[in-house]
Amino acid sequence: MFAARSASEKADDMAHSIVPHLANDQGAEKIFIGVKEFQCMGARAPYDHPHVYLDMGADSELICPYCSTLYRFDPKLSPREARPPECALRHLETA
Repeated sequence: MFAARSASEKADDMAHSIVPHLANDQGAEKIFIGVKEFQCMGARAPYDHPHVYLDMGADSELICPYCSTLYRFDPKLSPREARPPECALRHLETA
């Protein structure tokens, strides 16, 4: 049985893990990703929107409230992968 975790415990986990950043410069209708928690930035600067943290929770897809990009979870992808691949911003993940 799993114990419920507080918001501070979840925030502590996030501080110790990598949160992938995703961008949709090409205007893809949907982006398949290997995680359910990520940051969307819209397009790359200077056309980006506020970089928002998004969490699918129990769902398998989510629409960004800023740019309306549809993100769909694909368990076959690694946490650092996306389809199309150029949507995953690897250089922002090194922290």
